[in-house]
Amino acid sequence: MPARPPDAAHRPYPGHRRYRYVGPEELRAAVRPGAAGRAIRTAGDLDGWAAERTAELAEPVTFVVDPQGTLRVAPRRSEHVACAGGGQVLSAGEMRFARVAGRWTVAEVSNQSTGYCPDPASWPAVAAALDRAGIGRPAGFTHVVVFRRCAECQERAIVHDGDFVCVFCGGALPVAWNVDPEPPDGP
Repeated sequence: MPARPPDAAHRPYPGHRRYRYVGPEELRAAVRPGAAGRAIRTAGDLDGWAAERTAELAEPVTFVVDPQGTLRVAPRRSEHVACAGGGQVLSAGEMRFARVAGRWTVAEVSNQSTGYCPDPASWPAVAAALDRAGIGRPAGFTHVVVFRRCAECQERAIVHDGDFVCVFCGGALPVAWNVDPEPPDGP
């Protein structure tokens, strides 16, 4: 699919939800300063990153979209919080790139990040980051993960097959996203 030109409808803006890290604190504590994932602002940036890790490109990579709307990538087994440099994100998940007709495109993308638990509604931030970088993309997440926090046991849960029931305690999960109900601090 050809890249869409960047326009005002696809640019991150202050109205995008920012997701705080909600995973294990020991993973956030292990993040080293300056160790955020590789910023991908252009297809050339992706060329450079990919040249360093050709074998890893056969599987998805870890990605985040940082609060400035920049796509950041890291090897798949990296923690999202490390890819984000410990900060907030506009989206997070896994992404697989492919070369199609000599240019980069996203073959698969999901919002699968148990550290940030982004809502599927975070897709516009991903689309905008890819569009600005000139990387082709699908119309939305190719694999959607629905995260909720159980009001009864407070565990983060994944909704499977539209069944809004907590796998940990059997409690009902809310229909609306609630993993981190407090608005994030800062810009």
